[in-house]
Amino acid sequence: MTADPIATNSASAEPGAAHRPYREVTDSRGRVYRVGETDRDILGHSRKLMVYLPWIAMMAISVFEYAYGSAEDTLSHAHGWTQSNTFWILSVWVFFQAGIAFPAGWLRERGILTARRAMHLGSGMCLVGFLALSHLSNVLLAILGFGVVGGMGAGLVYATCINMVGKWFPERRGARTGFVNGGFAYGSLPFIFIFNYAFDTGNYHRVLDLIGCYIMIVVFGCAFLFKDPPKNWWPADIDPPTLAGDGENAVRTSKNPPAARQFTPKEAVRSGMLPLMWISIVLTAGVSIFGISFQVDFAKEVGFGPLVAASSMGVMAVINGVGRGVVGWLSDRWGRKSTLVFVIVVLGLAQFGVILAGNLRSEWLFLFFAFLSGFGGGAFYPMFAALTPDYFGENYNATNYGLVYSGKLISGLFGGGLGSMVVAAWGYNGAYALAGGISMVAAAIALLLRQPGHNTPPAPQPAG
Repeated sequence: MTADPIATNSASAEPGAAHRPYREVTDSRGRVYRVGETDRDILGHSRKLMVYLPWIAMMAISVFEYAYGSAEDTLSHAHGWTQSNTFWILSVWVFFQAGIAFPAGWLRERGILTARRAMHLGSGMCLVGFLALSHLSNVLLAILGFGVVGGMGAGLVYATCINMVGKWFPERRGARTGFVNGGFAYGSLPFIFIFNYAFDTGNYHRVLDLIGCYIMIVVFGCAFLFKDPPKNWWPADIDPPTLAGDGENAVRTSKNPPAARQFTPKEAVRSGMLPLMWISIVLTAGVSIFGISFQVDFAKEVGFGPLVAASSMGVMAVINGVGRGVVGWLSDRWGRKSTLVFVIVVLGLAQFGVILAGNLRSEWLFLFFAFLSGFGGGAFYPMFAALTPDYFGENYNATNYGLVYSGKLISGLFGGGLGSMVVAAWGYNGAYALAGGISMVAAAIALLLRQPGHNTPPAPQPAG
């Protein structure tokens, strides 16, 4: 594949910005790359900051999902809620956290909602969510405050951070996306132990209020330097894949070739691949959320002490996060799809392993499979986040990934709320066996994924 310079332009940025020339090159299929502007030209600093700031913000909001299970007992006693009440509150949170991604992406790509504004709005909504959890004993009001408002706030932050990384690192998004995504898991670790050892009905107001303030301050502060690159932007010091014939960049693109062109959301859906991604993430995220919601309770059910219960959730959170970064890095070398299938299979096997550990009453075996469950239950998220622009391009990534990630809103229903019904009807062994089977089905669906557009004939080259 060759590249042909089709235009030379002068970039016009915000008033007062420096004059930044760039050129646009196109490949034989019509894919355009905007080259010439460095990250410092656009941002005034290195684009590495667009990795570290989203990572910090993701760590801040991780307490919502990954530490909630450790707080459920105290919340139930403090507010008079049943176990089913607390699970449905989390399920509604997951629904809105995932559901906001698509409309937020649509607004961002039309310039109605900037990345910075999305983060600022999300930080305030996160605070409202924890204040509601702290002070509202009425279940419906708590669902509205924590589940709906807090869920949308966390979703705005999550979607903005993930898309920011994909836009600024189009040539090596796997490792960076995995690193940022990992913060959404292991950032919760201190709060898991706080909720297990220093959280009770005498101090829950103060603890939850302070956590809400912490999230708002961190996210609000990180947002000040958030900024998207121009559409089609490519790093000035790295040849676009169409021009690179050798070296590390060529190896990466052979495993994860760039999208054939920029797919609009309608085109991505019509390709058939986006719906397959959606179904796969529905099933896989459901299994992951089930593990997050029930692992501590299952550990207590089989007679493991509070230290093992808390440690198992801590292990899951840490490995869940670290695994996202490691798998993102590996996917740049192994290929995104192969890595995704491997991760989903590991998640499924871990569910059956948890059953074995519980039946044997083996604490070390339980922690080992908590390790595997944490690894598999988090690492698939950055794979889908990186596969989406790999398949459909970067220009509409906020919307396209919003559609893919919206599958998690269905997952929240059967992973948490419906999961509690399955546990009540079939017991933990039956529920974990069902989760393992669902994960294997998701892996089979992921095997069907194919990058759209690369099997179509190349577009005619312009004369001259």
